[in-house]
Amino acid sequence: MDFTYPPVGFHFSVVFELLPQLPNDFRFQEVTGLTVDVETEEYKEGGENRFVHQLPTRTKYHNIELKRGMFMGSGILMWCRNAIESFNFQPTNLTIALLNEDHIPVAAWYVVNAYPVSWSVSDFNAMESKVVIESIKLQYNYFKILAI
Repeated sequence: MDFTYPPVGFHFSVVFELLPQLPNDFRFQEVTGLTVDVETEEYKEGGENRFVHQLPTRTKYHNIELKRGMFMGSGILMWCRNAIESFNFQPTNLTIALLNEDHIPVAAWYVVNAYPVSWSVSDFNAMESKVVIESIKLQYNYFKILAI
């Protein structure tokens, strides 16, 4: 493995632990929101007026957004529709991995108990020739950075 250059962000995979899965269910053009923040609480120490202590309390994970060309009959789309239309949520885990030129993961994140909270489709415009893009936002408990 070559550690002299950082990995590229355009070669990645997103794998859901869902069945059934079709070949198009692994194809996404963009993943955003893989972010964690540490929330803090202020503590004012008596007699110390120069600063306020910031104590860590918990972590907060942001929603992940996945974008891709819209595929009809996708297993991921059926999972989203089941949650949004029938209010039947089935949390699942997924793995997001950066891949090298040999399609081998060089970095990976394991997302735990994800479920859809938003699904949208790009605008339709007769004056443009663009692919229809679907966006899926996922809420989840946490992610772990996997050792590769």
